[in-house]
Amino acid sequence: MAEMRRRGLLIILSSPSGAGKSTLAKRLMAWDGSMSFSVSATTRAPRPGEVDGRDYFFKTRPEFEAMVAAGEMLEHAEVFGNLYGTPRGPVEARLAEGRDVILDIDWQGGQQVRRSVLAQDVVSVFILPPSIADLESRLRGRAQDSDEVIAGRMAKSRDEISHWGEYDYVVINRDVDVAEEEITTILRAERARAVRQPGLTDFVRGLNGEFEAR
Repeated sequence: MAEMRRRGLLIILSSPSGAGKSTLAKRLMAWDGSMSFSVSATTRAPRPGEVDGRDYFFKTRPEFEAMVAAGEMLEHAEVFGNLYGTPRGPVEARLAEGRDVILDIDWQGGQQVRRSVLAQDVVSVFILPPSIADLESRLRGRAQDSDEVIAGRMAKSRDEISHWGEYDYVVINRDVDVAEEEITTILRAERARAVRQPGLTDFVRGLNGEFEAR
């Protein structure tokens, strides 16, 4: 019998800034090289070392707003005065190919995706820090933001954390290796769900045919 191709998972990873979702997203792609990372579009300025098209698609506000108006964004939101969004076309194409796609987005974007036409493909995971003190320490350890920006992110974190209950799964990132293992266990189980294997009915029909041929 031919091998069944399952439809890809649309994996939403969300967390307050500094809780580790970006690190975990990179680790998941190392765990399974067939996964692809959805590159977001943003109107914020590039940080040192960031490359257009690899880290983000850097857009002007008029360019971004034109994409939204044309229906080219799967989700979008304004965070800290900048617009962020996920281009829709590449995500849909990868899922149809049976490839899992990771979205590193906030709770606002997560809500939009879960209400979109791709809702049936979503597996959402919220990443919590082990403590608020640890969260602030991680933000300061980046050495990328001013004290004012860090204060703003910390103030926003409480509201972000309040949305944990909207997600399918919650992982506390006390240790990044353990957190990675928990998420990969989740993904293995989600991949095996009957509803995510569109060829399963035909496969079982083939098994029944073998019985009849005996």
